[in-house]
Amino acid sequence: MSATSPDNSYYGLVRRDITPLLPAQASRIVDVGCGAGGTSAWLKTRYPGSYAIGLEGNPALRSALAANVDEAHIVDLNGPIPDLGAVDLILCLDVLEHLADPEAVLKRLAGHLAPGGTVIVSVPNIAHFSVSVPLLFRGQFTYGDSGILDRTHVRFFVRQSAVALLNAANLNVRAGLYSGAGNPKSRLIDLATFGRFRDRLTRQYLLAGQPARDKFKQGPIAWSVARNTASP
Repeated sequence: MSATSPDNSYYGLVRRDITPLLPAQASRIVDVGCGAGGTSAWLKTRYPGSYAIGLEGNPALRSALAANVDEAHIVDLNGPIPDLGAVDLILCLDVLEHLADPEAVLKRLAGHLAPGGTVIVSVPNIAHFSVSVPLLFRGQFTYGDSGILDRTHVRFFVRQSAVALLNAANLNVRAGLYSGAGNPKSRLIDLATFGRFRDRLTRQYLLAGQPARDKFKQGPIAWSVARNTASP
C-alpha cells in the first residue's frame, strides 16, 4: 500500500474475528501494525476505560490512528519501539509476515506483557488450497497485491511454524482459530472430509499466547473454526 494514499477499506478493518481469543479483562492494549486503529477503537468499547497504544509504519495514517487510540506511534518495527509499559493485550494481526525477523520482534514485544497478559497473532497459511493446488498441478504460484501471496510478505507459515513463532518468543499457545474455514462451502468440505483437510481450507491462523517459563513444552491447543466477522 502507498504511504501517500492509504486504502481505508484495508487499513480500517476491524478484526472482530479475534473475539474468541480475547481475555476477560484488559486495561492496557498495544495494537501492532494497526493501520487506522479500527480494531483498537472497537476494543476500547469492549474494555471501557482501557488505554490503547497503536504502532503503525505508514505515516499517512498518523491522524486517523490518533483519532482511534490514546497513544499513536509511527515506527519501523525492525528498529527500536517506544516504552510500552506493562501491557495486558498485544495484537499482531497481519503484520509479522511482513518482517524479516518476526521472532525477534515478537519476543521484544512480548517482553512488555504484564503477568497473565495475552498476545494475539494472525499469520497467513501458505498451505491453503489456493496456493498448494496450483503448486501441485502447475508447479507455480503468483504474487498479488493482497492475500496469502501478498508481494510484501517476506515470511510464510503453516500451522506448525505459526505455533513455533510464538514459542520462539517464549509464549505458550493456549488457543487457536482456523480463519477462512468457516464459510458455508468450506464447512461442507470440512464435514465431508471429517476435518482432514482443514489446514487446506484455512487462510489464516489466529493464535493466542501467554508468557511461559523458560524451556517450556508446548501443550495441547484448543483449536476451533473462526467465524467470518471482520469488517471495515
